[in-house]
Amino acid sequence: MARGQGAALDRKKLLADPILVTTIVLLITFLTLFILYPLAILLVDSFVGDGTFGLGIFKRIFAMKSFTRAITNTLKIGFVVGILSALIGLLFAYVEVYVRMNRFVGGLFKVVSMLPVVSPPFVLSLSMIMLFGKAGLITRFLLHIYDNSVYGYWGIVIVQTLTFFPVCYMMLKGLLKNIDPSLEEAARDMGAGRWKVFADVTLPLMLPGLGNAFLVTFIESIADFANPMIIGGSYDTLATTIYLQITGAYDKAGAAAMAVVLLCITLLMFAVQKYYLEAKTAATLTGKASRGRMLIEDRSVKVPLTIFCALVALFVIMMYICVPIGALFPTWGYKFFPLTGKWFKLVFTRYHGFKAFKDSFVLSLIAAPVTALLSMIISYLVVKRKFKAKGFIEAVSMLAMAVPGTVLGVGYIRGYSGGLFHTGVLQSLYGTGLILIIVFVVRSLPTGTRSGISALRQIDKSIEESAYDMGADSFKVFMTVTLPLIKDSFLSGLVTAFVRSITAISAIILLVTPSFLLITVQINEFAEKGSYSLACAFATILIIITYGAVLLMNLFIKYFGTSRKIKED
Repeated sequence: MARGQGAALDRKKLLADPILVTTIVLLITFLTLFILYPLAILLVDSFVGDGTFGLGIFKRIFAMKSFTRAITNTLKIGFVVGILSALIGLLFAYVEVYVRMNRFVGGLFKVVSMLPVVSPPFVLSLSMIMLFGKAGLITRFLLHIYDNSVYGYWGIVIVQTLTFFPVCYMMLKGLLKNIDPSLEEAARDMGAGRWKVFADVTLPLMLPGLGNAFLVTFIESIADFANPMIIGGSYDTLATTIYLQITGAYDKAGAAAMAVVLLCITLLMFAVQKYYLEAKTAATLTGKASRGRMLIEDRSVKVPLTIFCALVALFVIMMYICVPIGALFPTWGYKFFPLTGKWFKLVFTRYHGFKAFKDSFVLSLIAAPVTALLSMIISYLVVKRKFKAKGFIEAVSMLAMAVPGTVLGVGYIRGYSGGLFHTGVLQSLYGTGLILIIVFVVRSLPTGTRSGISALRQIDKSIEESAYDMGADSFKVFMTVTLPLIKDSFLSGLVTAFVRSITAISAIILLVTPSFLLITVQINEFAEKGSYSLACAFATILIIITYGAVLLMNLFIKYFGTSRKIKED
């Protein structure tokens, strides 16, 4: 009875606040139109795209050898990349948390964790081709190997592993830091060796987290479009097959069905990661360490682990350094000296560089604050308010995390090229900058929402209730009380959304029109043509822009963020 009275009171408070009701309605409309609707249209096209309802389209695409081969290739790459990334990430995390490192190695780790964040997702493919391709600097000119080919399965695996293992490293580092050292020290006191302690104590405690890291990387790998497109050669994956089906074969119904298959795989893995492994991780790891950890100083353990991780880190850094250097060579593969800046000049004089950077920068700059504010509003509603549609808002906003960019792009084409349900309504969105901004917002929304939910759960509800008691409405409370308290999460979501937007490619390559030139699309286009120096020039400028944005925002958070004020008080 008390529960029913509480629900009635919550409903009465909600209806008495028109601003809150309007916000919820607008939010549900946005999420339905731009996340659920495109995916629903893909399902409809998959079953009735040939004019009759049934599985005819699925039967047709599964009869295509290229499609079944693409599924096998995608799953094979996903599992291998997931395992390798999780293992290398675990090794890096273990060395940082358990081994006493010198400052140089620690600095390398920080650089490695930052580089994939501020660079386009396919930069390492460019580096791999330029260093180890048929005209590679190392293979052809240093080792005089002429018959090698870096394209194909192993090229994709190596590039994706080097791109995604820092994500696993950052995830597992936090898990290892939360393990209470007394559990491991108790095993050591009973005579267990270091390997025995790791195998019987440390590994079981972090096994759910390790599985979580594997699944996150697996999802990223099978959804990746740019790396297989550039370095895959004739080795097709689902993402590239969908792209070619819609741009080469003009088979929109077939592409929609393929996109549904890819979506089903990612949703299955996302469900396992979200509802099984995350729950087990939360139940296994308990809070902060009770005391400081005794770092390993045994040279037999410290030296080989540190050397291996340092070599991997240096190799990754070398791959990234290759990009700006490659943009300075006169002709890649034939003439390397003297260094020249002609490619940077050509970017802006012949290849519309100013327009590409302006369009990318402006669209990302618009999308970033919208994403950050929308994320905080969703987080506020999910954590602080009670209403029936709360579960719907949380689930749909997080759904975008499991939707591959290529799938979302096909959904927007099928959903808006002819208007809503082919009625012409909202057809004017298609081909405009607004639809690109919406895609940027949708793709970055889950990251900001997760950050906001974590921050809001640390705020005592009595702080906001006192503002309500003084007569403030929901909008006033959110803007003057809640948002200032989660300023750090808001600013972090802002810069993350900007970086993800300006470096995005898979979701927007199918939607961008000649009216807009985006940097990542330009880089992909020149890389496919073999104009690696031009691609490197574009990529170098993009990395400088994104890294500069991250530095500026970090400085802003340091000097104006909530955490600084709390420390000063």
